Amino acid sequence: MNQTTVNETQAMIAESAQRLFSENVDRKLLDAFEEGQWPARLWELARDSGFAQATASEAAGGIDATWSDVYPVLRGIGYWQVPLPLAETLVAAWLLSRAGLPVPAGPMTIIEAGRDNDLQLTRDGAGVAISGEARRVPYGRYAEHLLVSGSVGGQPVIALVDAAQAGAALSVAPGVNIAREPSDTVTFRNAKAASADWSLPGLAQPVWTLGALVRSAAIVGALESALEQAVAYANERVQFGKPIGKNQAVQQSLAQLAGETAAARMATLIAIGSAPDAAARDIGATVFDTAVAKVRAGEAASKATSIAHQVHGAIGFTYEHSLHYATRRLWSWRAEFGSDAQWAERLGQAAIEARAAGFWAGLTERALIV
Repeated sequence: MNQTTVNETQAMIAESAQRLFSENVDRKLLDAFEEGQWPARLWELARDSGFAQATASEAAGGIDATWSDVYPVLRGIGYWQVPLPLAETLVAAWLLSRAGLPVPAGPMTIIEAGRDNDLQLTRDGAGVAISGEARRVPYGRYAEHLLVSGSVGGQPVIALVDAAQAGAALSVAPGVNIAREPSDTVTFRNAKAASADWSLPGLAQPVWTLGALVRSAAIVGALESALEQAVAYANERVQFGKPIGKNQAVQQSLAQLAGETAAARMATLIAIGSAPDAAARDIGATVFDTAVAKVRAGEAASKATSIAHQVHGAIGFTYEHSLHYATRRLWSWRAEFGSDAQWAERLGQAAIEARAAGFWAGLTERALIV
């Protein structure tokens, strides 16, 4: 795609995402979702809009959208608190099409073997068999297919389990995160999976890395939502004859909240820009940039939720106020696909291993970790 086409694609997706989410995601939908009701109609609308398979290749039913193209969708998941596994499905669609596997149309979830699980993958004819327990799997109960990234005999593979065909070889124990989104325990009992070898230098754990990337983008959206709500409340809430937003202390808090949001957004946009595209160009900076984005977004989430609730005062902690839909997701997402502390530790360990001779070059080339 040339730059003009990319810009047109991004504008089209951004407009479509805003219209779809703003018109269909409301408090009634979110409350029903938290009570266990799958938003089937919303999924159908998102699927029909082309969001679910946008990152897949054209041959696989997508449009070869880059991560920059679908950033408005990822950011929108956070801003409107969209209760769908769209981010997970977009990651799965990209990985499947790049691995040469068919991309199914339904909702998918993603798992990195060895991360929050004890999964074992073994060869089984043309595919693989998967055994073990995976914890905190997002939307596991609603996923029609589960993508697992792992290795067999040292060879990285991408495997896809069809939940309907797996039968008793697959079971899901429901769980929830702080935001009451599905965060389930999935048990595989020699489950058969279609698979393909995976070889993209610089992206050894694709689910873990791309999962952190899409969570960072969603965090940015939720931060923007919390910021807008805090500013609006500060301008509306009158105390001692004037809006509380006129007080310097509140203004300072809002400025700090805006700064945290901007920093997380910039770090995430840099990571989005260095993520692999359809041509699988040089992605030497992908893991480093994603690590930085997840660290910065996670730190921002911790600080921003505190500030937003302080500005709102006691009302912000009540279930009746809408602020909690954003802040509970911020608390949840900062820990998923690696917390800021885990990614910071990985960055720090890479810096130590690079030693004096390799540290500066690795830092400036954004290639300390791969």
